[in-house]
Amino acid sequence: MADLQIEDDGAVRVLTMNRPEKRNALNLALSEALFDALCDADSAADVRAIVLTGAGPAFCAGADLSEFAALSSANAALVERRADITAKLHGVFSQLTKPVVTAINGAAMGGGAGLALAGDIAIMSATAKLGYPEVKHGIVASVVMANLVRQAGRKAAFELVATGEPIDASRAVELGLVNRVVAPQMLMHEAMQSARAMAAVAPQAMAATKLLFYRVAELPFDQALEAGREMNQRMRAFRKDKP
Repeated sequence: MADLQIEDDGAVRVLTMNRPEKRNALNLALSEALFDALCDADSAADVRAIVLTGAGPAFCAGADLSEFAALSSANAALVERRADITAKLHGVFSQLTKPVVTAINGAAMGGGAGLALAGDIAIMSATAKLGYPEVKHGIVASVVMANLVRQAGRKAAFELVATGEPIDASRAVELGLVNRVVAPQMLMHEAMQSARAMAAVAPQAMAATKLLFYRVAELPFDQALEAGREMNQRMRAFRKDKP
C-alpha cells in the first residue's frame, strides 16, 4: 500500500501517513510524498483545508533510523537530498495558503513532533505523547527546533530537546503546543469539524490570514502593525470588488 493515503472529504483533503508497521517513521519516500501532497492540495481549486494524521497507533515516530546507515560521507548526494526534503517539509506548512489541521492520534516523536506542531491547528488524542528524543540517540533535534522555539517558551522548549523526555497531552496543551485534547474516538471528528469550519471561509481571506499571521509573528511590533495596515487596505479593496 502507498506510504501516504490521500482522500478527499468534501473540501477537506485528508493525508494519512501509512507506515503503521514503522510507526509512520519518515523515510525518504514518505517525506517526499508528504511534501508533494501538501503542495498539490494547496494548488487544488476544490480543496479548502487539509488534515494530516497517522495510520495505526502512532502519529509519526520521526526519522526512519534504518536509513541512517546509508547517510554517510560516502553518499553525499543522498545526505543532501534527505536534509533538503526534511527542511522543506517542516517549512512548507506556514507557506501554504490553505489551513492544515494535525490530528495527533498517537506518539509524535522527533520529526513527527515537528510535523504535529507545524499544523496551523493541532488537535491531540488524550492518549498521545509528544517528544524530541534525538539527544538520547546522540543526535540533535535540529530542523524541528526552529518551529518548537517559536511555539513554546524557551525554558520549556530547551527542556524538551535537552532531556529527550516526552510529554503527555495535558502538558502539551498547557504549554500551548496544541489547541486542544480530545478523547481518542473523537479525534478525527474534531479535526474534520475544525477543517470544515476553515474550509467554509472565503479562500482569499484564508490565504491572506495565513500570510499575515506568519509574517507578523517574525516582525517587530511597529513593522507588524504596518503589515496589518497594508493587508487591511488590500482586503478592503478586495471586498469592494465583490458584487
